[in-house]
Order: sequence, then structure tokens, then C-alpha cells
Amino acid sequence: MRRKPRIPPSPLPQRDGVDPVRIKLPQGGGWATVREHLVERLAAGAGVIDGMIGEGLIVGEDGHPLTADAAYAPGMFVWFHRELPHEERVPFALDVVYRDAHIVVADKPHFLATTPRGSHVAETALARLRRQLDLPTLGAAHRLDRLTAGLVLFTVRPEERGAYQSLFRDKLVRKEYEAVAPYDERLALPRTVRSRIVKERGVMAAREVPGEPNAVSRVELLERRGPRGRYRLMPSTGQTHQLRVHMNALGVPLLGDPLYPVVTGPVPAGDFRRPLQLLARALEFTDPVTGHAHRFVSGRALQAWSAYDDWAQ
Repeated sequence: MRRKPRIPPSPLPQRDGVDPVRIKLPQGGGWATVREHLVERLAAGAGVIDGMIGEGLIVGEDGHPLTADAAYAPGMFVWFHRELPHEERVPFALDVVYRDAHIVVADKPHFLATTPRGSHVAETALARLRRQLDLPTLGAAHRLDRLTAGLVLFTVRPEERGAYQSLFRDKLVRKEYEAVAPYDERLALPRTVRSRIVKERGVMAAREVPGEPNAVSRVELLERRGPRGRYRLMPSTGQTHQLRVHMNALGVPLLGDPLYPVVTGPVPAGDFRRPLQLLARALEFTDPVTGHAHRFVSGRALQAWSAYDDWAQ
């Protein structure tokens, strides 16, 4: 078996719970210096790269700043901290429901991204927890959409992360979600929905297409309150937006969904009205490191069920 190449540890510390950017210089290309490659590869522009090099912000494996004439070496790693974007703080608590030497389970609020991505970097569940718990090695075993609230599993030790990630890959985690959506007396429940879902890069909404099913969800009605229903959703696969797509296909799209059935655009930063009524209520699994049987339950309530008028206004 071919051994994966060793990735050296970062010579730079985290900043605000965010890892520095790591770049591996590729083979070939004809660049004479590291600077030439970074100017071509990154969208920042020559002036920005020259400024970062001049300030000693781009470093090599030994932690020493690179100079403008540093020779290009294929396979070499370089690190730097990117300029963090301005981020609107999500004004809701991120609660820790369980912590031991191996894992942290957090109850994520709506609107908080799980991990740094795009314009959400320091204001993410991972970065917050690293700062809050003083755990720079913390990593995410899986992720929830930014608009979805509920339980997320994080790992404490990098060498154990793969074992916990494999639980999700191998479908060894029992996941329960709760949702609020319209009630339709014609919809026979419970039922299991199977379909093929694709999510194209650059397109906000996923869609169902003909073909072998790759998405399976169990849908149950828990209770009805007038024109609304409270549902238990149990996915056995993990396609992007799977539950949202399946509920929309059943004719009962989730309340507060900006993509299904109609794409109204991304929720603007700082707009915390009408959160998507989807909650990762429970996680259940056998710990691959300790062997303990775990079941965690979110303490959150969906507002469109507990206080619909407040949510709607």
C-alpha cells in the first residue's frame, strides 16, 4: 500500500481559532520563485503577495519568513494567515452538551456555520469552540448546514478524527431531526422516501433526478397544530440538503426555507429572522475509541412550533 506523504505541522499558531492557510507547491509549472507561484495561484494580486512577503507573513516549514527571491521547490509547504473577513456575530449561544478526552458534542444555533468556509471563518462553531474551550486541536467529525440548528460532533485528538468520521461514512450514526412544515391530510405518513439527489457546484439548490437512489429518509408526523405539523426525520444517507429536498418533494417544504420550493437567495449576513425550522435533535452511536454507547439530545425548540407568532413576525 502506498503511504500518504507526511504533512509537516504548521509553524504558525491559530488565530481566533482559525488555522493558517497551508499551500503545497506542485510539480512542474516553471516558476523560479515561490513568489511567482503565489502571485499566479492566488487571487490576491502581486501587490498583496509582495506586501505579505515584505512583512514576513508567509513562512516555510521551519517557520522562517520567505523572501521575495526564495527559490521554488516542488512539494514544499508554505503557510500564512489570510485576512479575516468582517463577520456579523451570530447572537445565539453555542452550548456544549458533552465533553470527554476524545469528543465534544455541541448544540449549534441556527445561522452559525459549522466550519470555516467562504465568508464564514472565525464566526463558526469550530472556531468558537476552539477559543471557548482552549482546544486548538479540535476538529469537526461532520457538519450541519449553517441554517440548520442542533447537534454536531467534534473530535479532540487529530489522530482519532478519522475513526469518528468513518462512523458517518459507514452509516453507523443514528440521526434524528425535527422539523416544522405545513400539514397535509392527504400525505400518508410514516413513509420512507428514496430518490437520487444531485447538487451542482455554483447552484444553491439541490435537485432530484432519475436514477439509482442515493438519498433515503424516514418521515414521521409527530403531532399536528392547525395548518402546521411537527415531523421526525431520520436520514440514513447524507446528501446535501437531503431532508429539505425530500420534504419539498412531499409537498410540505420546511418553514423558513430560502431555497425550497423557491430560491429566494442566500440569507443575508445579520438577518436572523425566521430561522429554517430544522433541528438535528439526536445523535446515537457507539464510540469507536472507548466503546461507550452514546445518545445525545438537543435542548433546543423550533420557534415556529413553540411560538409561531414570534417566528412569523
